[in-house]
Amino acid sequence: MGNCMTFFGDMLQHLRAWRGRRTAVFGVLFALVMLLIIYSSNSGSEVFPSTALRGRSHRPPSLKKWGLKSGYLPIYGNKSLDSHCHQCVIVTSSSHLLGSKLGSEIDRSECTIRMNDAPTSGYEADVGNKTTVRVVAHSSIYRVLKRPQEFVNKTPETILIFWGPPSKMQKSLLKLLRRVSMSFPNASAYVVSPVRMKQFDDLFRGETGKDREKSRSWLSTGWFTMVIAVELCDKVHVYGMVPPNYCSRRPQPRKMAYHYYEPKGPDECTTYIHNERSRKGNHHRFITEKRVFASWASLYNITFSHPAWA
Repeated sequence: MGNCMTFFGDMLQHLRAWRGRRTAVFGVLFALVMLLIIYSSNSGSEVFPSTALRGRSHRPPSLKKWGLKSGYLPIYGNKSLDSHCHQCVIVTSSSHLLGSKLGSEIDRSECTIRMNDAPTSGYEADVGNKTTVRVVAHSSIYRVLKRPQEFVNKTPETILIFWGPPSKMQKSLLKLLRRVSMSFPNASAYVVSPVRMKQFDDLFRGETGKDREKSRSWLSTGWFTMVIAVELCDKVHVYGMVPPNYCSRRPQPRKMAYHYYEPKGPDECTTYIHNERSRKGNHHRFITEKRVFASWASLYNITFSHPAWA
């Protein structure tokens, strides 16, 4: 009987020890899994890795064949957008232009394209004053209309192109745009049609292999502006846009404001990297868009300076 009790006692001790080891093993495994999850959510891995463009299923149709008239609807009247320029410049809103003294060079261009509510007053020496086309996102419309003498009526014959998802371009907003257009006859105002908005989405999917909505991405005004410039112009020169690998260079670039007119605003590279890597919420994929622009450079005669692209 004593031997049996000893045997069962030994078995119980072994069982307890085994359970302890099993608990420890499970604890270690659980910790490793949690660390992996945390690392994956916070690591530098991108939603759109640099190899994504190589996986495109097909090259989208040439932007030159899209056709202007069907894509941009007049807000007031029935005048179609049929402008054409041999040589255009896109003036970005980047603080890389501050101190550049490019204003006179930019103003000598045949056509000058600007974005959203980027002002020229007070910055003429670096960004010029001439505005042929201004591309405006739905989120910037009110900021533009609040200062019509700066953005709407400053340069004779300015073309304003407003873009936004159909759900954002409500009748009340279009009514406001129409009223402003009637007040400033020198400016021609257009809105991107719903059909063309879908084309922009299809273009993004064709170039990146990613569905914009499923990948929780917003197209930037830079995306719309680049496509519109390619449609309107034979040659496009972009001032102030950094190349896609700029923010990953070593040593890291010095901090620079995202907008030249907001010196205390967010840092440019911090903004780009956060938007590119974030998986929660909808974000612009600035770096991915720039990779696409790089692939368009030779196709559509696009050049970049300040900084120059390799």
